[in-house]
Amino acid sequence: MYDKELLLETLEQIHKLTKTILFRFEPVKNVSDFTDSPLGMEKLDSICMPLIAIGESLKKLDKITEGRLLKKYPEIEWKKAIGMRNIISHQYFDIDAEAVFHVCDIEIPRLANAIEKIIKDNK
Repeated sequence: MYDKELLLETLEQIHKLTKTILFRFEPVKNVSDFTDSPLGMEKLDSICMPLIAIGESLKKLDKITEGRLLKKYPEIEWKKAIGMRNIISHQYFDIDAEAVFHVCDIEIPRLANAIEKIIKDNK
């Protein structure tokens, strides 16, 4: 069995990061809001850091639960969510603003909902 306190702490951290991303993404209406100005690029950078942290935390969560927890929630493509960290961290100069926009617009709200459900299921 895994450490429930560590599990819930990690889940809460991920949930907080999703809220941070959604707050920062709120004024962004299209990809050009990221790419067409220095302020937009700063916004993109400010979103990428929590995306990296989410990927790292999901990897940690999968390790804590010995790969058993995340597969119970197939509504999220966990491997891709974890992989986003690798893409941003290792290919920083090639970050696809469209991909980040899609992740923020579609995937982060879905992830936030899934994490809320996992927290509820594990309290």
